[in-house]
Amino acid sequence: MFQKSTISVNNIIPGWYVQWGNLDSFTKDVIWQDHKFAVISQQKQFALSSTQRFVVVGDVWLTNRVELLEKLGVDVNGFFSNQKIVADLWEKWGVESLNMLVGMFSLVVNDRQKQVLWLGRDRIGSRTLYYTNTGSTHWISPKLSTLKPHRSNNLDIVALRDYLCCAFVPGERTLWEDVREIRPGTVMELPTGKISSYWQLQEQIIANQPLEYYSDRLRFLLEQVVKEYLPQNQPVGVFLSGGLDSSSITALASQFHHAPVHTYSIHFGAECANELEFSHLVAKHCQTQHHILEITFRDMWEHLPETIAYLDDPIGDPLTVPNLLLGKMARKDVQVILNGEGGDPCFGGPKNQPMLINSLYGSITNQNSLSAYLMAFQKCAVDLPQLLKPEIWNKLQTEPSVFAADLDGQGNYLNRLMGLNIKFKGADQILTKVNNLTQAVGLQGLSPLFDQRVVDWSMQIPPEYKLSGVEEKAVLKKAVIDILPDQIINRPKSGMMVPVQLGFRKYWQREAKRLLLNKNSAISLYLNQELLNQWLKFEGDVWGRYGVKLWLLVSLEVWLQRNC
Repeated sequence: MFQKSTISVNNIIPGWYVQWGNLDSFTKDVIWQDHKFAVISQQKQFALSSTQRFVVVGDVWLTNRVELLEKLGVDVNGFFSNQKIVADLWEKWGVESLNMLVGMFSLVVNDRQKQVLWLGRDRIGSRTLYYTNTGSTHWISPKLSTLKPHRSNNLDIVALRDYLCCAFVPGERTLWEDVREIRPGTVMELPTGKISSYWQLQEQIIANQPLEYYSDRLRFLLEQVVKEYLPQNQPVGVFLSGGLDSSSITALASQFHHAPVHTYSIHFGAECANELEFSHLVAKHCQTQHHILEITFRDMWEHLPETIAYLDDPIGDPLTVPNLLLGKMARKDVQVILNGEGGDPCFGGPKNQPMLINSLYGSITNQNSLSAYLMAFQKCAVDLPQLLKPEIWNKLQTEPSVFAADLDGQGNYLNRLMGLNIKFKGADQILTKVNNLTQAVGLQGLSPLFDQRVVDWSMQIPPEYKLSGVEEKAVLKKAVIDILPDQIINRPKSGMMVPVQLGFRKYWQREAKRLLLNKNSAISLYLNQELLNQWLKFEGDVWGRYGVKLWLLVSLEVWLQRNC
């Protein structure tokens, strides 16, 4: 079974949370209190505006600090925290200030004069923000676990359904019935509860231009973003798989950084195929200090509880544990780590191909776009009628999907798919995973391809320059063709495959049975354990997908045991 956890509580508890409303019940570590507003923190992550009317608390990382300080008319060399900058902007421009911020943030703004509270989150979703209420008191935090004393243990069965389909919880729901998440690019006002968008991902295709027009602009943006992300006078790291996306970021970092560049790659031992030849090729080409981590099957299983502890909602992606372990290795050398996340959603990865095929032949196969989209995740969507207990499944028959409106929206079909992936998988799985697991080991994780300026530009590029037939990411390849070896530019996308199928067949089966088939397991209230038993025996696994399904279920069970 799992080893006893050695998780540091300081790593799990966030730097701050907010209590707003009735302040009769108090906790320790209150560093600011004013009428119906209290900031609970172990470190100062708040600031007051110049007139002291507005209080800003939150996690704020800005790349346009100098521009904002100039806008405020103050000394750009003076010491102003990012929270202070937002507070002074808010005093002059109110909610419109959010449109001026370039970077990553989740924040709360309190108007002491009017007793109004705003909750805001950055455009792409690099930071998270959750809220709930008990009576007349609202609780707000960037970490879901912090809200445990103030929520019920009632599971949101719609969120459970969505997790089983996607291996993450998409949209504003969380697995807890009475906790919600602020969506990227939105702001919520209390006490009214009004939620409005200050930014929306929109298709604005610039047509009738050659490929070079789009790739040149993309290269300019990537150079600008990577330069802004590089730490001054200290080494930087890059998670390098050897694929196009992470290799592009590695090449750009190496080109512009004057301190050492470290790259980090993984493999799963001699039994499993790996991409080390490609990561070695890129590391040598870019002259980085390259590090290799072998992750064993024992590592994967024993470090799962620790990994789950650092997540908010569960994420059933098998790469979570490798991400954490590789982060621990990187922290020995660097404080800032870059990655290649975002290339597929923004520039046309091959996972969009099944949906494009369905758009052409769906009338023949009698499959609607929502069913096809859920099946494209290759998780448990087709299994739901048998996997969920009948009483649970019956309650879900009329519940709409969070994806439906976007799938049925306007605009080019491929761009709609990519917009969905940015809006949901990007914010609710990829960036949440990056943020939580890098913070857990003391790293700052940054995703240049998910920068809001790159994302905006991606929606102005014609779809034929992203994915056309079997040709993928043409615009990105063209943008970096002069800084990467031909073998990287021309190799097909393979993706980092974690060998969970082999893991459950050969190494984890006994432990997984104890966890998933126990009559007292947390998931036994919702799922059909007879079907899980068949999966654990690999009965009828024609497509070799049971390992992925079992991993997301094990992740769910571990998460529920920890959080219930």
